[in-house]
Amino acid sequence: MSNVLIFFYRRLKNSSFNSSTRTLSKLQIRNYAKATSFPDYYQNPIFRKEDQVKLIADSDLKNRATVPVKPPTVSETSSVYFDPLVNKVINHVMEKGNKRLARQLVEKAFENIKRKQIERYHLASTPEEKAKIELNPKDILYKAVENCKPLLQLQPIKRGGITYQVPGPITEKRSLFLAIKWLLETTDEKERTVHFPEQFAWELLEASNNTGKVVKRKQDLHRQCEANRAYAHYRWQ
Repeated sequence: MSNVLIFFYRRLKNSSFNSSTRTLSKLQIRNYAKATSFPDYYQNPIFRKEDQVKLIADSDLKNRATVPVKPPTVSETSSVYFDPLVNKVINHVMEKGNKRLARQLVEKAFENIKRKQIERYHLASTPEEKAKIELNPKDILYKAVENCKPLLQLQPIKRGGITYQVPGPITEKRSLFLAIKWLLETTDEKERTVHFPEQFAWELLEASNNTGKVVKRKQDLHRQCEANRAYAHYRWQ
């Protein structure tokens, strides 16, 4: 009886060792989107004063009073100088975690925009022309991103061995991501003698005026979606 127990014990030990090593290897190669130590029922913090005013106006403050809240990240602050879109653009520009350099490049691009717009403002002859010139670089960034955001997207769907580019709606988050991505990709196509802040400033100014390569790329995507509208029914099949 003891030999039988020893035999099953060894088999159980070997099988548990193999399954544990497989599980460990899977965990080691798994890439998490964002590491966090908080459970799923923890709510994201509302740290901006404008959002807090809306929360109080909607009478949702009592409902969130007893709900646990995550602490804000290092970049999230209630300062008047914090802008979520500018912070997102800085994160897209950043490479290898060098956020300080990315922030300096974006601020330098804003400085170039301000310089160009002030020069245009002083060259304008009439008050009507001066009123049309936007001097705030952040407003120009918002307008440029809004003009570059696509309204449709093409999704490859395979039917009968043939892959069709099927047009369909796009989410707001994906649309914002593509607008920033296209702006930075177009900026990277610059010549070696042109620095990043200068080219990025030109791309933002052109996009804010609804012109330039990025706006043309968005229009080409919409034109292709219009041409492939006959395949739209494949989305539900």
